[in-house]
Amino acid sequence: MSLAITHLGSGSRGNATLLATDETKVLIDCGLSGKQLELRLGLLSIKPTELDGIYITHHHTDHSSGAAIAHRRWDIPLHCNFETCAKLGFDPVNEVELFEPLQRIQAGPDLSLLPVSLEHSGADNVGFIAHNCGDGRAAVITDLGSWSDDLVRHLSSCSHISIEANYDSNRLLNGPYPQRIKERIASRGGHLSNRQTADLLVESISDSTRSIVLAHLSEQNNRPHLAESEILYQIGDYFGGDLRISLARGPEFTHWLGQTEAERISING
Repeated sequence: MSLAITHLGSGSRGNATLLATDETKVLIDCGLSGKQLELRLGLLSIKPTELDGIYITHHHTDHSSGAAIAHRRWDIPLHCNFETCAKLGFDPVNEVELFEPLQRIQAGPDLSLLPVSLEHSGADNVGFIAHNCGDGRAAVITDLGSWSDDLVRHLSSCSHISIEANYDSNRLLNGPYPQRIKERIASRGGHLSNRQTADLLVESISDSTRSIVLAHLSEQNNRPHLAESEILYQIGDYFGGDLRISLARGPEFTHWLGQTEAERISING
């Protein structure tokens, strides 16, 4: 089969994205408890022991809090960069395998990952470009407040893009957060607003882009219909594929690399 991309959960309550091929199954981030990870993978008829690795984007707890538990309980290999390793208190020799930005990682016989640097508040954050043996590329990109031409170039080669649309500017401006928090969220090292995500996608999508998932929506400062309408308004003339939103409670759907329509996941297993 081609690469399957499934968000097990997305947002401040915990993030985990499953990338699965015929021979390889890995998680991008593990911000879920062991119980929730087992439960949500079970909806896909996957056991945690089948995972070949967890690749941690950065140390913030909504992306990393379940990684150590998963490693101890199911002996799942952990991978991250040195700063993330240090801030999580992992042993860089015995507990994790370290990577550097733009170091291509062979995650399995039919899946490679390319970590790309992202600017995000006090963290050495990365996103991942996944490549499935000539079948195409998928991106998982969250927790950034700005972008570079290099990121646009990486995204433009992808047939699937999972990207954050964290906040609606009006809701953030008029919401209850302290001013310093609002400024941090809206900074170059914060998060992308709906409009910023739309602007990045306008620069990045190409004729090969088949599916987009909007992820990491703020429950306080955003709403799914606001994110969807803003992005579609900006990219509607450029994009004719499938646009979906990943929320805190997943998994809800799976995208297959190169295909437009997502497959719904039954909550009954």
